Amino acid sequence: MTDDRSASAVEVDLDGAVARILRRCSGPADTVVIDGPSGAGKSTLADALIAQWPGAVTLVRMDNIYPGWGGLAAASEHVHEHLLEPRMTGGDSRWRRHDWESGSPAEWHPVPANRAMILEGCGALSRLSASLATVRIWLAADDVVRKQRALARDDGGFDAHWDDWQEQFVRFVTAENPEAVADIRLRLA
Repeated sequence: MTDDRSASAVEVDLDGAVARILRRCSGPADTVVIDGPSGAGKSTLADALIAQWPGAVTLVRMDNIYPGWGGLAAASEHVHEHLLEPRMTGGDSRWRRHDWESGSPAEWHPVPANRAMILEGCGALSRLSASLATVRIWLAADDVVRKQRALARDDGGFDAHWDDWQEQFVRFVTAENPEAVADIRLRLA
């Protein structure tokens, strides 16, 4: 199998992307991390991967963890400390949901160490998290297309936050360079 680290994002259909990722998985406790900018198709890819996963798998979405619109970096640190690092040592891990309505932390969700996990969202793939994942995916998309997708899915809820979120994501990408640590780089057709 070729190492996709040196290649630019390959355009594939959704089924092709899922097949490519599943070929990289090796066991029942795999950890797959999917990152990329807003509207690139991370949730769509994660949902398709879940549908074809050969066994039990837990899906964790960063959208449920960000502590508000300014919380990309904090959520990235949270998943490293509470979710990925404990999985690496064989312990059960967990993540804490953010209640967007009240603006406060909510309940904790356990993730068994012996069950595969897919983590998807902006800020999921950092230099630290890369070493704790079985498969690391960077998902790219055209800027105009992804902005249209992202703004359309939240019925206007994201519109006022788009620019600030983009600035946070650019800072994260500049500091962490997630595309460089990805095993697989994709652009969904």
